[in-house]
Amino acid sequence: TYNSSVSACEKAGEWQWALQFLHDMEDRHVAKTSITYNAAISACEKGDQWQSALQLLEEMVGSRIDCCIITYNAAASACGNSGQWQIVLQLLVDMAYFHVDRDTTTYAVAVRACER
Repeated sequence: TYNSSVSACEKAGEWQWALQFLHDMEDRHVAKTSITYNAAISACEKGDQWQSALQLLEEMVGSRIDCCIITYNAAASACGNSGQWQIVLQLLVDMAYFHVDRDTTTYAVAVRACER
Protein backbone atom coordinates (compact mmCIF):
# COMPACT_ATOMS: atom_id res chain seq x y z
CA THR A 1 0.00 0.00 0.00
CA TYR A 2 1.00 3.61 -0.36
CA ASN A 3 0.93 4.24 3.39
CA SER A 4 3.49 1.53 4.04
CA SER A 5 5.61 2.75 1.11
CA VAL A 6 5.66 6.32 2.43
CA SER A 7 6.40 5.02 5.94
CA ALA A 8 9.32 2.98 4.59
CA CYS A 9 10.65 6.10 2.87
CA GLU A 10 10.36 8.01 6.14
CA LYS A 11 12.34 5.38 8.02
CA ALA A 12 15.00 5.35 5.31
CA GLY A 13 15.18 9.15 5.15
CA GLU A 14 14.13 9.14 1.50
CA TRP A 15 12.02 12.30 1.47
CA GLN A 16 12.11 12.61 -2.33
CA TRP A 17 10.53 9.18 -2.73
CA ALA A 18 7.96 9.90 -0.04
CA LEU A 19 6.86 13.01 -1.94
CA GLN A 20 6.82 11.06 -5.20
CA PHE A 21 4.49 8.48 -3.68
CA LEU A 22 2.17 11.31 -2.57
CA HIS A 23 2.11 12.65 -6.13
CA ASP A 24 1.42 9.16 -7.46
CA MET A 25 -1.48 8.84 -5.03
CA GLU A 26 -2.93 12.09 -6.31
CA ASP A 27 -2.49 11.03 -9.95
CA ARG A 28 -4.27 7.74 -9.24
CA HIS A 29 -7.00 9.36 -7.12
CA VAL A 30 -5.98 7.41 -4.01
CA ALA A 31 -7.07 9.13 -0.79
CA LYS A 32 -4.27 10.34 1.46
CA THR A 33 -4.72 9.89 5.21
CA SER A 34 -3.15 11.47 8.24
CA ILE A 35 -0.86 8.43 8.42
CA THR A 36 0.37 9.09 4.89
CA TYR A 37 0.96 12.76 5.56
CA ASN A 38 2.60 12.21 8.95
CA ALA A 39 5.10 9.79 7.43
CA ALA A 40 5.84 12.18 4.57
CA ILE A 41 6.28 15.15 6.92
CA SER A 42 8.62 13.07 9.08
CA ALA A 43 10.59 12.09 5.97
CA CYS A 44 10.91 15.80 5.11
CA GLU A 45 12.02 16.51 8.67
CA LYS A 46 14.80 13.91 8.40
CA GLY A 47 15.82 15.34 5.03
CA ASP A 48 15.97 18.95 6.29
CA GLN A 49 13.14 19.90 3.95
CA TRP A 50 11.21 22.28 6.19
CA GLN A 51 9.42 24.02 3.33
CA SER A 52 8.07 20.71 1.99
CA ALA A 53 7.01 19.70 5.50
CA LEU A 54 5.07 22.95 5.91
CA GLN A 55 3.52 22.60 2.47
CA LEU A 56 2.26 19.12 3.41
CA LEU A 57 0.85 20.44 6.69
CA GLU A 58 -0.96 23.22 4.82
CA GLU A 59 -2.30 20.67 2.35
CA MET A 60 -3.64 18.58 5.23
CA VAL A 61 -5.40 21.55 6.78
CA GLY A 62 -6.79 22.59 3.40
CA SER A 63 -8.04 19.06 2.75
CA ARG A 64 -9.59 18.89 6.23
CA ILE A 65 -7.48 15.91 7.19
CA ASP A 66 -7.00 15.75 10.95
CA CYS A 67 -3.64 17.02 12.09
CA CYS A 68 -2.45 15.62 15.39
CA ILE A 69 0.43 16.21 17.73
CA ILE A 70 2.63 13.92 15.60
CA THR A 71 1.93 16.07 12.55
CA TYR A 72 2.75 19.34 14.26
CA ASN A 73 5.78 18.02 16.15
CA ALA A 74 7.33 16.68 12.94
CA ALA A 75 6.65 19.91 11.06
CA ALA A 76 7.96 22.01 13.97
CA SER A 77 11.06 19.86 14.21
CA ALA A 78 11.71 20.23 10.48
CA CYS A 79 11.43 24.01 10.79
CA GLY A 80 13.41 24.20 14.03
CA ASN A 81 16.27 22.13 12.63
CA SER A 82 16.56 24.69 9.83
CA GLY A 83 16.58 27.70 12.15
CA GLN A 84 13.01 28.74 11.39
CA TRP A 85 12.13 29.55 15.00
CA GLN A 86 9.42 32.07 14.10
CA ILE A 87 7.53 29.39 12.18
CA VAL A 88 7.92 26.96 15.08
CA LEU A 89 6.32 29.49 17.42
CA GLN A 90 3.50 30.07 14.91
CA LEU A 91 2.91 26.31 14.81
CA LEU A 92 2.46 26.38 18.59
CA VAL A 93 -0.18 29.07 18.13
CA ASP A 94 -1.82 27.02 15.38
CA MET A 95 -1.90 23.96 17.63
CA ALA A 96 -3.78 25.94 20.27
CA TYR A 97 -6.16 27.36 17.66
CA PHE A 98 -6.96 23.89 16.27
CA HIS A 99 -7.16 22.36 19.77
CA VAL A 100 -4.17 20.07 19.25
CA ASP A 101 -2.52 19.08 22.50
CA ARG A 102 1.09 19.99 23.09
CA ASP A 103 3.56 17.82 24.98
CA THR A 104 7.12 17.94 26.24
CA THR A 105 8.41 17.13 22.76
CA THR A 106 6.51 20.10 21.33
CA TYR A 107 8.02 22.50 23.83
CA ALA A 108 11.51 20.96 23.58
CA VAL A 109 11.42 21.47 19.81
CA ALA A 110 10.37 25.11 20.33
CA VAL A 111 13.11 25.76 22.88
CA ARG A 112 15.78 24.19 20.66
CA ALA A 113 14.59 26.24 17.71
CA CYS A 114 14.81 29.47 19.70
CA GLU A 115 18.29 28.60 20.97
CA ARG A 116 19.72 28.41 17.43
